[in-house]
Amino acid sequence: MDFGGPFFVLSIIAISTFGWLANNWIRARHGYSLEDEWGGKTERKDSDEARQLRAENGELRALLGKVDKRMQVLERIVTDKGYSVAAEIEALRDERRNADSDAGVPLDVARKEKV
Repeated sequence: MDFGGPFFVLSIIAISTFGWLANNWIRARHGYSLEDEWGGKTERKDSDEARQLRAENGELRALLGKVDKRMQVLERIVTDKGYSVAAEIEALRDERRNADSDAGVPLDVARKEKV
């Protein structure tokens, strides 16, 4: 192989150029700043769509935080020791039944007399 010939020099230039183009294409695709041929950086300008997406992302993150807090409360209720919430509700029903027994005679709707 002749390392001093023009084919070798041109192939090195072509490989370097292709590598630089591939590097910039990958960087642009993933949103990174681009490099120019002297190593400087060129920042991408944000479009209106990108700004709207960022604003929507912020709103969704805030909403997710609220939902997370609500879910923590629900998990605490469900995993409460021995489902004490259900026991408290039943205790309130029992108190109400005892208070209603002093109110008068209960109706017996299930039993109907035939005349």
